[in-house]
Amino acid sequence: MNDRGGQSGRFGKPRTRISADDAEAQRAANAAAPKIPDLLSRIGDLFKPHRTALILTIVLVLVGAALTVLPPLLTQRAFDEGLFPVNGDGPNMPVLVELVSLMVLLFIASAALGVWQTYLTASVGNSVMGALRVRLFSHLQRMELGFFTRTKTGVIQSRLQNDVGGVAGVLTNTISSVLGNTVTVAAAFVSMLVLSWQLTLVAVILMPILVIAQRRVGQVRAKIAARTQESLSEMTAITQETLSVSGILLSKSFTRQNAEIERYSSENRTQIRLQVQQQMSGQWFFAMVQIFLAIIPAVVYLVAAWLILQEVPVTAGTIVAFTTVQARLMWPLLGLMRVALDLQTSSALFARIFEYLDLKPSISDKPGATDVDPSRLGEVAFEEVLFRYPDTPDDAPATLKGVSFRIEPGQFAAFVGPSGAGKTTISYLIPRLHDVSGGRVLFAGDDVRDLRGEDLVRHIGIVSQETYLFHASIAENLRYANPEATDADLERAARAANIHETIASFPDGYDTVVGERGYRLSGGEKQRIAIARVLLKDPAVLILDEATSALDSISERVVQQALEEAKRGRTTIAIAHRLSTIVDADVVFVVDAGRIVESGTHDELLERGGVYARLYEQQARLSA
Repeated sequence: MNDRGGQSGRFGKPRTRISADDAEAQRAANAAAPKIPDLLSRIGDLFKPHRTALILTIVLVLVGAALTVLPPLLTQRAFDEGLFPVNGDGPNMPVLVELVSLMVLLFIASAALGVWQTYLTASVGNSVMGALRVRLFSHLQRMELGFFTRTKTGVIQSRLQNDVGGVAGVLTNTISSVLGNTVTVAAAFVSMLVLSWQLTLVAVILMPILVIAQRRVGQVRAKIAARTQESLSEMTAITQETLSVSGILLSKSFTRQNAEIERYSSENRTQIRLQVQQQMSGQWFFAMVQIFLAIIPAVVYLVAAWLILQEVPVTAGTIVAFTTVQARLMWPLLGLMRVALDLQTSSALFARIFEYLDLKPSISDKPGATDVDPSRLGEVAFEEVLFRYPDTPDDAPATLKGVSFRIEPGQFAAFVGPSGAGKTTISYLIPRLHDVSGGRVLFAGDDVRDLRGEDLVRHIGIVSQETYLFHASIAENLRYANPEATDADLERAARAANIHETIASFPDGYDTVVGERGYRLSGGEKQRIAIARVLLKDPAVLILDEATSALDSISERVVQQALEEAKRGRTTIAIAHRLSTIVDADVVFVVDAGRIVESGTHDELLERGGVYARLYEQQARLSA
């Protein structure tokens, strides 16, 4: 789902232009399950790693199903040979005790097999579900940055949690339910035929109609399930947006809490309606099935009486055994129909999961990709680079147009220019967060598309304007760059980043939990922790993306001191808004409208009196 499309109409009057019916129609259109080729075979492939457990489960199911058929047959013998023997001398107690004891043993064995079978199916089902969740998460980790800028985080979370969780029951219960109920139903039909083929005809005459009705109900439920998951995605997105620290601050700042509550409540009402529809769809069908199966014994009695009048041999034991088998047939038959409905319903969820798994990352390593040449670390060059974002209209101008430059190892290079000129895009192309549309980006002398992505990024450190810290301790956030770092390594990096004394002043020191996105720290403190984290990575190339533009002048000076330490001994590329921070750069590139229009040192560019000189003069005048 495109995040821009999802955001439109969120605030103000434009939202009221869409009627409730139109909104529901649009939701239904959006929620249509994607068409996935060979969906059933791909679902089956999920179970291949568990062949041994599945084979054992199948054996247990077959044995258990066979055991369920024996008690009715023993019941017939108990009536005809134990209670009412042919000789008419009264109950035959030895035979009756033997048959009842055998029935009790069968029930105990069946129960034990059921427990074992439940353990196996639960283990396999949950293992498959867990593997599917990790597989989807891993695949999403490999997607390019552009995918996440186009898609709501809440929608991604919903696919990972709600959709995978929605198929949990099917993964856990389908194998045993289908096999067990199928075998039980088949064995019950055989037993019924053995007892009386005439009575069996009465019991099965309406089955084809029930199967047709079940398929129709399943189709309806699948559509409702898709719409339900779409609604859950929207609810997850709303929760992720509004209950984050940033979202709460925004809603409180503009007193929009009631509006957010109404937005969530509206989606919640939709979710309730869809859940009720999903629960109720097919209930009349199952009610009719239960009525049909419940009245069969009464009909059997009438037919049995008619057969006796026609002098067809039907014993009392046969009638009791037949009705017992038929009664036991009801729940397995209902179970099969419910599983069929669940499979039809879950197919929409599986389709949504496989839709994400089938996404192809637009950026991936090419066959034969190589590691970075260590002898040329720190070299960065652009050769006639053209770039436009994938979702940009064809008639829109490119973001970068024929950009060329070269940065030598150890140089401090700065990119400046007006907002929207393309500076940050340049910084994203170096670690290959985006791919160029034309030209080449060279790192250590090689085209970045010829390098292994993991090895390329290993040599690049990024400190951005918006520092992201996890809701964890300072030490854990620092070790994100180097999990093997010792406490001494952390302190050394923190001292270099001019943040150790501040950390030491906290009651819990490096164990201080920073809160979501580091909101318990000031902007300057977060930036210095981010610098310390990069120092622990020790990259050959450091990219500073407007790392101090959001700070006040005091914090900026402190962070700037930390950056001076971070820049030492490595190539540094700074995307700068405040020109005062890059006056000592070895080379300054001035970017305007996607092109490099000037380059040189700070003093050289001032002497030329061009774009850079005008920008510097404007900032000096504003700060005076």
